[in-house]
Amino acid sequence: MNTHNPNDFRYRVRRPDDAQMRYERVPMAVRTLSSNTLFQGEHEIGIEHHGALYRLKITRQGKLILNK
Repeated sequence: MNTHNPNDFRYRVRRPDDAQMRYERVPMAVRTLSSNTLFQGEHEIGIEHHGALYRLKITRQGKLILNK
């Protein structure tokens, strides 16, 4: 079971102009794909990036690992 909130990474911390140590969350536009769409039932896919092949795997615990 995954308790990760997929929207958490879509924010960045921005410090206000004043000297207070208060932070705001500012939404960032990020193209999002479902892992189901990427893997299509498989547990490993290949990603070519600048001529190198990377392997993206789903572990037994349901986490993602990227290897070169």
